[in-house]
Amino acid sequence: MTGFTFAAPLALLGLAALPAIYWLLRVTPPSPREVYFPPVRLLRGLIPEERTPAKTPWPLLLLRLAIAALASLALAGPVWNPSAVPAGAGPMLLILDDGWAAAPDWEKRLALAEKLLAEAGRGANPAALAPISQAAAAPQLMEAAKATEQLRALRPKPWLPEREPAAAQAAAFVREHRNARIIWISDGLEQGGAAGFAAALLQAAKTGASLETYAGERATLALQNVVNQASGLEAAVLRAGPKANGSVEALDEKGRVIATAPFSFEASSGKTSVKFDLPVELRNDASLLRITEENSAGAVGLLDARARVRRVAVVSGAAEQSPQPLLSADHYLAKALAPFAQLSSPPAAGTDPVLAALSERPNVLVLADVNVAPGDAAEAASAFVEQGGVLIRFAGPRLANANDDLTPVRLRRNGRVLGGAMSWETPKRLAEFEPSSPFFGLPAPAEITVTRQLLAEPDPGLSAQTWARLADGTPLVTFERRGKGLIVLFHVSADMTWSNLPISGLFMEMLQRLCALSGEAAAQSGGEKSGDQPALAPLRTLDGFGVLGAPGPTAKPISPDFHGRADSEHPPGFYGTAGNAIALQTVATDDSLNALDFSAQGLVSRSLETGGGARDLRPALLGLIFIFLLVDWLALLRLSGRLRPAAAALVLALCAILAGPAPQARAAEPQKSASAQRDREAALKTRLAYVVTGDQRIDETSRLGLEALSRVLDQRTSFSPGEPMGVDVSRDELAFFPMLYWPINAAALQPDARTVARVAAYMRQGGTVVFDTRDALLARANASPTPETLWLREMARGLDLPPLEVAPRDHVITKTFYLLDGFIGRYANGDTWVEALPPDPPGGAARPVRATDNVSAVVITSNDLAAGWAQDKAGQPLYPLTPGGARQRELSLRGGVNLVMYTLTGNYKSDQVHVRDLLQRLGQ
Repeated sequence: MTGFTFAAPLALLGLAALPAIYWLLRVTPPSPREVYFPPVRLLRGLIPEERTPAKTPWPLLLLRLAIAALASLALAGPVWNPSAVPAGAGPMLLILDDGWAAAPDWEKRLALAEKLLAEAGRGANPAALAPISQAAAAPQLMEAAKATEQLRALRPKPWLPEREPAAAQAAAFVREHRNARIIWISDGLEQGGAAGFAAALLQAAKTGASLETYAGERATLALQNVVNQASGLEAAVLRAGPKANGSVEALDEKGRVIATAPFSFEASSGKTSVKFDLPVELRNDASLLRITEENSAGAVGLLDARARVRRVAVVSGAAEQSPQPLLSADHYLAKALAPFAQLSSPPAAGTDPVLAALSERPNVLVLADVNVAPGDAAEAASAFVEQGGVLIRFAGPRLANANDDLTPVRLRRNGRVLGGAMSWETPKRLAEFEPSSPFFGLPAPAEITVTRQLLAEPDPGLSAQTWARLADGTPLVTFERRGKGLIVLFHVSADMTWSNLPISGLFMEMLQRLCALSGEAAAQSGGEKSGDQPALAPLRTLDGFGVLGAPGPTAKPISPDFHGRADSEHPPGFYGTAGNAIALQTVATDDSLNALDFSAQGLVSRSLETGGGARDLRPALLGLIFIFLLVDWLALLRLSGRLRPAAAALVLALCAILAGPAPQARAAEPQKSASAQRDREAALKTRLAYVVTGDQRIDETSRLGLEALSRVLDQRTSFSPGEPMGVDVSRDELAFFPMLYWPINAAALQPDARTVARVAAYMRQGGTVVFDTRDALLARANASPTPETLWLREMARGLDLPPLEVAPRDHVITKTFYLLDGFIGRYANGDTWVEALPPDPPGGAARPVRATDNVSAVVITSNDLAAGWAQDKAGQPLYPLTPGGARQRELSLRGGVNLVMYTLTGNYKSDQVHVRDLLQRLGQ
């Protein structure tokens, strides 16, 4: 509503004093008794320079009364346009949807929530903050200012939390506080039980509580069913809300945009598709798809190793192409593989078909009734499998009489005929696929029958090597893992002569799953049962804004056959190992997006911009009082005759400048003042510093880690540092800090040349920068560098770094306070790099700890040091360690102490290490 309210209405009693002030201003001294003195006549012709009025002029009187009235109003704290607060409103329950759908306009939601909490604070009402993702805990009432602090620490989650627990908590809150004010800032989606939640809030409002709802007006967009097929890279775009068009960009592992494709929706449609027409090589480089300018986890679709288009080479045992395609195995294989694989061209006549097929460098080699004779072809096929390829073989008359070792099991010479004139048995149907099979989850249609089959010898372990069976238990598909690759055998032919499997949809789905096992994935698809396969640890996960980063402390591994939705324990992202990870998507295949119809639920939704539009008028009133006081002062000068016109114009111009909007050039003054204050604090107290990366989670970890390290330094050493500071290397002065901790954020923009020059100057002047890539678990020997490593390499090109080496055991950095073997943090397997020491002197003499007395200007680690140090206010660790244990945390803190002592006392410690040699030399 539009109107006024007051934070301190009792201050308006000051207006009652206006009559007294008026009377005081009107008081004049008593008139003097007139005594006529004759010489006074001589003074009548003189004009007095100063005149004092007998009474206060009425304009000045009104001005002073206005000043008094404005002062009373300012003390009362007037607020213009307060939101509709019900009379007698009690404590506030602020419910905030914090799933990925709230991420695009997250800042607006926080701004609205802050205004509403400020409104509760003005009314001295307590407030409880209830994010939907934290609904398991009962909301706690607190002062509005403290709730605002908690609000600013919230970030959207990369999943959609269920609202059912929040409904129960809201009902319990209302039962305890009948006059509560319930506010729901909704993401506008039906998903997550919004209808039931709205009904629960309405029921709670009937008991005496008030209810307000707010929602954004923009459309919510998401990506679903991201696939990379032979026909192109495709995805479905979902919409909830008003019509919205846009584009989707494909990015590689380094975050570079490969291509962009537009999309548009029909008027009433909530789903559309987008397609990238790119070469296979470019499509296979794509790591994720992202809706442009839609910063949410739902707007990101991940592409793992299974999404790459496989090159498949097909070799048939037929001597020549059949004139009737329906009789050819090539026809059925091409039809089944074409939607998701790139088929190589047939080999030229006169060449060995197996060698010709392998020369195309396929990921999968399909042999349909082919006998691989010993020689070059057999050796090439065996090497192909050993190096990670998938060999899929189909039975037939030739294979039944073959004698090569490229089969997963031993075969009987003669096949088994079912349903023929000489057979007592009828054609067999398929049995259901077992959980240990990659075909698990696919249906086994009853109409698929097998009339002939190539039997396997009943050797021990045959059951563990079987992925598909007939109804009588005989193997239909067997496998064997060799090296990094896989050999798979279909015990039926690839055409219609032995089975009608090739004309079914199941045939294509089985081949698609087998092709997904090519490469390194095949090495992990061994014969273990699903329950025995190792769990896949989180590798890189999405945050609510759709940015890939290190997994959070609550992320847990998933099983290889995980089919659940993303949640707090399994956030969307990549799971497994680098180069062989599987993707867990934010939006599942069968999910949908629907906008919540608030009116149908009996609710009235307000815009995020309309809520909490109150404006505090105290600053304006205080400014007006200041101007009136200046005018009063000018009036006094004018009445006394001491005011000059030029001075009056100057003062009035000053008043206009103070009352008007500040020029743009003055906008930087508060920043300059704040920067000067920071520099003053940094100069008066030595403290540690960290580089602000722009990622809230990384920066908070750095701050808490350096705070914990500062407490340990204060307790164990003579160095008592101040509170750590976050610095912006592009504009803050760095010379005040002896050591700068820089966690690498691969999603951040590269610093410009001027910023890099400032960092280089800091290092040349004696500062030490500890670069932490935080990727020790992701880095692998002889593998592609991680995005964090690539980011650091790119930035370090302008730093002119000296030669580096892994910190040797005799380096002074390992002896400054504790005797250590290395520097560990949240991880323990990464190396620590420092400036290289000089080579060993000739003659076997011990090399000095340092060639000079300088401290290494750069230390590079990947063990996530700050996360290893970080503690909460109670001193409890915030992040689990890998491999873990109290000993690792203690060693992590000791390494941090050594780093700080090294940067502060490197020269002294370097001399102390060699004190024995120095004394011996002096004695000589």
